[in-house]
Amino acid sequence: MDKTAQNIWIEEGKRLLPEAIDLRRAIHADPELGLHNPRTTEKAKADLAGLPLEIFEGPSTSGFVAVLRGPANGRTVLLRGDTDALPLTEDTGLPFTSKNKGAMHACGHDTHVAMLAGAAKALCAHKDRLAGSVMFMFQPGEEGHHGAREMLNDGIIDPLPNAAFALHVSPNIPSGIIAGRPGPLLAAADKLLVTVKGKGGHASQPHDAVDPIPVACEIVTALQSMITRRVPAFDPVVLTVARITSGTTNNIIPEVADLEGTIRSFSESSRAIAHEGLERIVHNIAAAHKCDATVDIEQGFPVTLCDADAVNLARTTAQRLFGESGWLTLPTPVMGAEDFSYVLQKVPGAMMFLGATPEGGDFRSCCALHSNRMVIDEHVMARGIAMHCAIAEAYLSDGFTPQV
Repeated sequence: MDKTAQNIWIEEGKRLLPEAIDLRRAIHADPELGLHNPRTTEKAKADLAGLPLEIFEGPSTSGFVAVLRGPANGRTVLLRGDTDALPLTEDTGLPFTSKNKGAMHACGHDTHVAMLAGAAKALCAHKDRLAGSVMFMFQPGEEGHHGAREMLNDGIIDPLPNAAFALHVSPNIPSGIIAGRPGPLLAAADKLLVTVKGKGGHASQPHDAVDPIPVACEIVTALQSMITRRVPAFDPVVLTVARITSGTTNNIIPEVADLEGTIRSFSESSRAIAHEGLERIVHNIAAAHKCDATVDIEQGFPVTLCDADAVNLARTTAQRLFGESGWLTLPTPVMGAEDFSYVLQKVPGAMMFLGATPEGGDFRSCCALHSNRMVIDEHVMARGIAMHCAIAEAYLSDGFTPQV
């Protein structure tokens, strides 16, 4: 990346920041859940109105792909921003706080949309610099609804791009830093539901009943022992039982106890060990106590695997834009999950984090993603816009070989 390009994208990010803040705040105040976010889509399309973009949509989601056509013989790069919110009631006190009870942009997707729209405007303004085409993927349903998979299945990202990149804000990384790593970045995340069925009765006569509650509790502790003793320490799994429900009052032994939780892993081998161990432990402990049990495992997002060459290009791009300290190589993966993983199963690329610690906050202790008190430093969106643009131009010009 030459000095001119570096300056262009940094200046474009600064120029477009006020518009990005306006769009982000409008989306933040009106969050939507799941695969269908029509009002968010409308806001994003309105922001892109008048640009030389081709819009593609499918039947399964409200998502869309906007394509900026470059030379027919050039590469194509995809940039992604997700649009959906989380089922939380906001408690930030912001002047643009969510007006929709039970929905909040607590994962930064409002900023992702705003940065992607800003990058689209900047790249359209300088399309003569591009040696290929750019796909801007505005994707709903990231929060557990497999929106990326649905958009791929709908065929609106066909033909596939040659590479794909995404930015995700994080208040727990110092503001303005771009962070990433080659290989696994985020985990596969599966949901588990276990039902233990006993025999109800009076609380004063447990010998005449089959109490499922202590059996469920025994299963929880046994699962933790299984994880630490059966799964390789250097290919870890985190199994969390996050919810136990049973009973109706204090003097009745219930018939059923339900367990809900997640299994997070970084490889298919450890994932399989955890799944098999869950089945074995649940059924055998239940049988030992004269209970029946069922296990339902809902396969979640795959592991988010970042291509090493793509990460190298991201690192080089970030450091040329923002200096050597503008990039942080993460020492370990993160146990969160991302459905951008579906895109990275199809094409090489990378997801990166953009540090967004709120002004005056401490990145080590400020409210994290998915907190109903999570706030960010909006000014980092200027860097996000610049990073989107710079990595798109660099990849289209030279592929995964950074310019010297």
